Amino acid sequence: MQRINIASPEFGYDEDDPEGFRSGMFRFGPLLAAKQLGASVYELPPGQALCPYHYEYAEEEWLLVLEGSPTVRHPAGSERLDPWDAVCFPPGPDGAHGIRNDTASPVRVLMFSTVMHPAATVYPDSDKVAVWTGNKEDDLIGRRGTSLDYFDGETGRWP
Repeated sequence: MQRINIASPEFGYDEDDPEGFRSGMFRFGPLLAAKQLGASVYELPPGQALCPYHYEYAEEEWLLVLEGSPTVRHPAGSERLDPWDAVCFPPGPDGAHGIRNDTASPVRVLMFSTVMHPAATVYPDSDKVAVWTGNKEDDLIGRRGTSLDYFDGETGRWP
């Protein structure tokens, strides 16, 4: 049995994250050799969001508030959560969500989800779709409404 304590995680911050999306992450699912569920603790400084508003097509995501009071945007509006509140975001448009810290104190949340490949994520605010294959070289992010014909680039000849 693998064991890890998440009470005092060492958060990693990505220097490339733009202002408004600078959150710390401690991804511990891989440390427990998890294969079917992903789990991470996030720290959101004041004024920062976890990620852009989005929904998943393959994965169900859960949020558990550990500390502070994040604001969660969902299809029906926005609301502030309290410590130990839990929310499930189902696959599809009804599960759209964004998590932001609108308070003056840090927020910590635990996010966990099923891990499925391939998966698709839709970002309605920026009109993007991402396809996650499990192989970074084949992942794709593009604008909705831009597509190629099924036979585009196909000659019918094999090399």
